[in-house]
Amino acid sequence: MAGLPLSFAEPLLLLGLLSLPVLWWLLRVMPPRPKRIEFPPTRLLFDIAPKEETPSRTPWWLTLLRLTAAALIILAAAGPIWNPQTALGGSKAPLVILLDDGWSAASSWDIRIKAADELIANADNDRRGIALVPLSEPARDITLMPGGTARVALRQLSPKPYSVERVETLPALERFLKATGDAEIAWLADGVDTGRGAEFLENLGKTIGDRTLTVFEGGAPSALALVAAENAAAKMTVKVLRTDGGLAAGIVRAIDAKGSPIGEARYSFGPQERDTEAAFDLPVELRNDIARLEISGERSAGAVQLLDKRWRRRAIGVVSGSSTDTAQPLLASTFYLTRALSPFADVRLADRGAPQQVIAQFLDQRLPMIVLADVGTLSPEIRERLNAWIEQGGVLVRFAGPRLAQADDDLVPVKLRRGGRSLGGSLTWEKPQHMASFAADGPFAGLVVPKDVTISRQVLAEPDAVLATKSWASLEDGTPLVTGEHRGKGVVSLFHVGADMRWSDLPMSGSFVEMLRRLVDMSGYTSKPGAGVASEATAETVAPLRTLDGFGAFGPPPSTAKPMPADYRDRATADHPPGFYGSAEGPIAVNTLASADRIAPLDTSSLRARRASYTNAEPRDLRGILLSSSLALFLIDAIVVAMLGAGLAALLRRRAAPAALAIAFVLAAMSPSPSRADNNDDFAIKAVSQTRLAYVVTGNADVDSIVKAGMSGLTLFLAQRTALEAGDPVGIDPAHDELAFFPLIYWPVIPGAPKPPQDAINRIDAYMKQGGTVVFDTRDAVEAPPGDNGAAQTPGMQTLRDILSSLDVPELEPVPREHVLTKTFYLLRDFPGRFSSGQTWVEALPREDDDEAAQRPARGGDGVSPIIITSNDLAGAWAIRPDGQPMLPLTPGEPRQREFAFRAGVNIVMYTLTGNYKADQVHAPALIERLGQ
Repeated sequence: MAGLPLSFAEPLLLLGLLSLPVLWWLLRVMPPRPKRIEFPPTRLLFDIAPKEETPSRTPWWLTLLRLTAAALIILAAAGPIWNPQTALGGSKAPLVILLDDGWSAASSWDIRIKAADELIANADNDRRGIALVPLSEPARDITLMPGGTARVALRQLSPKPYSVERVETLPALERFLKATGDAEIAWLADGVDTGRGAEFLENLGKTIGDRTLTVFEGGAPSALALVAAENAAAKMTVKVLRTDGGLAAGIVRAIDAKGSPIGEARYSFGPQERDTEAAFDLPVELRNDIARLEISGERSAGAVQLLDKRWRRRAIGVVSGSSTDTAQPLLASTFYLTRALSPFADVRLADRGAPQQVIAQFLDQRLPMIVLADVGTLSPEIRERLNAWIEQGGVLVRFAGPRLAQADDDLVPVKLRRGGRSLGGSLTWEKPQHMASFAADGPFAGLVVPKDVTISRQVLAEPDAVLATKSWASLEDGTPLVTGEHRGKGVVSLFHVGADMRWSDLPMSGSFVEMLRRLVDMSGYTSKPGAGVASEATAETVAPLRTLDGFGAFGPPPSTAKPMPADYRDRATADHPPGFYGSAEGPIAVNTLASADRIAPLDTSSLRARRASYTNAEPRDLRGILLSSSLALFLIDAIVVAMLGAGLAALLRRRAAPAALAIAFVLAAMSPSPSRADNNDDFAIKAVSQTRLAYVVTGNADVDSIVKAGMSGLTLFLAQRTALEAGDPVGIDPAHDELAFFPLIYWPVIPGAPKPPQDAINRIDAYMKQGGTVVFDTRDAVEAPPGDNGAAQTPGMQTLRDILSSLDVPELEPVPREHVLTKTFYLLRDFPGRFSSGQTWVEALPREDDDEAAQRPARGGDGVSPIIITSNDLAGAWAIRPDGQPMLPLTPGEPRQREFAFRAGVNIVMYTLTGNYKADQVHAPALIERLGQ
């Protein structure tokens, strides 16, 4: 209703509001009741002053009061509901739920799951088939399911950490709709267009045709994303994206590889801005340690930007052997190199001194990359140190010049001819050459070959069998312009021209900057041979190391993740989910969005569809409030009229006692008082509508929330693994709630908690004697002192002893290996929870002699124990968050401990529901044999 979360059960009754003007006219002409005066003796009549104060019309404020009361009655009759459920009404056709489940839906995933769950529940009540279509899975078969199965399938879904191509799901949807016929479609959209949104909307309208479509949008927070992180010279910046408008602000956090915080940066959006920037003003050493940027409070993979060595701002040492660098600095090779490297690296120029000394200084500083511009002969000591540095991962880039052309040096990737080759001079027939190509397996692969670069002089390489494999860039005549090779973990590269403008105009081109950027990137990826190695014919691939889920949390790679090329720079996909790939020493980051990606709001106005919004609150019927308000206004009206007509004074004067009783009765009727009987009826209906597990509400908020999540997790596990589809667990108060509705009650024991009242103890005692089972969990197995009797000395066990002291508890024993509880559904040896060191106790069964026990291996199945005691914190192991992740860690944390904890819960539930069924199954051969005799 006009953007409000309000609906009416009978909206046609709102037409009654049109009668308010007529009612206003009628009330306006009715005068108030005449004033009553007791007739005095005749002689007193002369002393009464005549008054003409009786109004001929009702006061305007009294008319307004009556009209308001009438309007409230009309509104109440229309059945107003605040935060109405997301129900689709009127149709008996199957329901098809299209669910956006990409990264952009993760931040409000719980709201979308709640909306889908309400749609499934309403369709299940109408006995309608349900088809669940996650738009991230185009290859998934679309089939109709009953409500219970659809609800389980919905809980198994989770948002994907990459952008979803909605268009790819349309062929499967079209085939399903053609086979099904009439259907009602509900699309739970996330409101984000990451590309091809208009194409999807156009084709969706054609696919649906005349079928009913409802689009859910609005009512949920919009998605935020991070892209284009850049480690500039003074600071690191990252772009923050959004789809809606309005003023907004937030914080981006920087985290290192170990998960420790490094810094925070604020960002803010203007009213119409869709993207803004957050900047980290930190020292370069700290910025180089950043491995993850994330938006605080935003749980999605798109709100995370992973950084690897490509984002580190490396320190590059530049050494020149030319003396003109000092005499004419603007024409020097160091000037061009500094300008080209500064956007993505910290350039360290040599102090005044010999090149040998400067190189030794840079080697002492452990720089990852050194550039030598026309440095000729090197001393044996420096050559040896450079070779060792390259073997350990250093990158050496050399530029030719007169000195290098005359030197005999082995710190080059290819053997050089002495002297140089002049092109275009007065003494040569050859013309200046242009660049021809970049090697497909070299680091410059993919760069556009500049056509305006000319080479007038170069240093030639001696031809040999491997020269072609070491050539990374070539001229039109086939001679190499740039050569390189890997040595150990490092790289040696040579530009066969100078770094200034004397031999070529390459330093003035944009390609020069990109070529140096690629070489700088290699300084972070030299641990394994890469492109340009003669022995490697194929591109290097790296396997996934750890990946992000849809909520932006790290986890092991999924089974669908595939290895990717080491130079992969695109956005994440289903085959390559976001995360780190390669080795732990030098991982490669893949992000949900690429640097150039932007997000936009998804405009669904072109669709012929109904609109609905997400709600995050329970529906509330407003009829009671409106009727109570109307009754209060009518009562005020009656009091006002009585006062104006002096009727109230006469009533109090003549019938004081009855009047007081009447007023007290009316006030008592108006005062709100909760009805315990109504509450009990609602509780009973909820409890018996489905089989439900119960837990005792302790009053400790932390414990109660964990236990509730644990019982919900066990209920979901039961639905996935067994035929039992139980309802949501119910928290109970043993002193007031009826316990007979529940087959199993889980009671977490809090150390030092006061003993329950005797009435609650008596109700628990009666419940256990009438066939119910109570699981007491002290949750303190890890706190038990060492020794045989250590488990009985914990504070939780002492509190449990106080509770059981007033109960008629049977003799207990640890669960025997042959007990039916160990084989009710799964075959188990013990019953671990969050801890695995505690024992589980049940009612001790009558002992039999050894011969009979040998013939009856399941002797513990003749009845169900009314009490089960454990200290392993079962609910803590069952507790899961709304995103499906465990809430608490395990101790000692064995690989399958949580799985066995869930299996223990299944056995306990099935034990309480089936009783001695399993024991009878074990005895079946003996019974059949006995009947045959």
